[in-house]
Amino acid sequence: MEKKRSDCPALPPGWKKEEVIRKSGLSAGKSDVYYYSPSGKKFRSKPQLSRYLGNEVDLGCFDFRTGKMLPGKMQKNKQRLRHDLLGLAKGGKPDLNTALPIRQTASIFKQPVTKVTSHPSNKVKADLQRASEQPRQLFWERRLKGLQSSDVSEEVLRTMSLPKGLQGVGPDSSDDTLLSAIASALHMSSAPITGQTTVAAEKNPAIWLNTSQPLCKSFTVTDEQIREQELKVHQARRSLEDALMADGLARAAENTRELLEGKTA
Repeated sequence: MEKKRSDCPALPPGWKKEEVIRKSGLSAGKSDVYYYSPSGKKFRSKPQLSRYLGNEVDLGCFDFRTGKMLPGKMQKNKQRLRHDLLGLAKGGKPDLNTALPIRQTASIFKQPVTKVTSHPSNKVKADLQRASEQPRQLFWERRLKGLQSSDVSEEVLRTMSLPKGLQGVGPDSSDDTLLSAIASALHMSSAPITGQTTVAAEKNPAIWLNTSQPLCKSFTVTDEQIREQELKVHQARRSLEDALMADGLARAAENTRELLEGKTA
């Protein structure tokens, strides 16, 4: 392999860009790009670099492979920022939408896509063989074991605690694996999550296991628990709305001050 290291003007002083060119194999001639901080830490992707730099550098227009800022993207970002400032100045409200941009179709499960059209001559055909749900591997939830989330400083985040009524079923039924399995079931399936309703599944889960339900015993959610969760969600949304509003007003005031300073200079 051939390595070329050079300075990166688009990043703060001291940052280095390394390009590794492969000399042999099926990928001969292709190159991999890495970046090194002044302290020598290695970064392999743009999201990893963005998490480390934070608000120090805006990497929205940064091209990770070339190490340069793309002027076309910079102009679009400036126009979008100017449009947002004018909207706030005219009394518009900041975007407080907190909906998560989650993927609707998971890559590990093939799901059909329905085409909706209003043209009378078009005919929509459905493949019944593909529409049927594919079989799942037994105890597939065990593959979620050991997966942990970390913050910007790569510190492992504290996991959630499960209610006392939720108990695992099957081999190696730890709380972390059960929590990941329930979260996956809520995201992937539209059916109610009831757990394993048969007593036989607890005695021999390899035979009587219901694969459409997570590996936990049957449980019941009371109205009191629902009201408690609704109160927690309401408080969290209120706090997030206040924080987003304060941040939007602070950004608008700072940008307005910069514009006024630029006019008076």
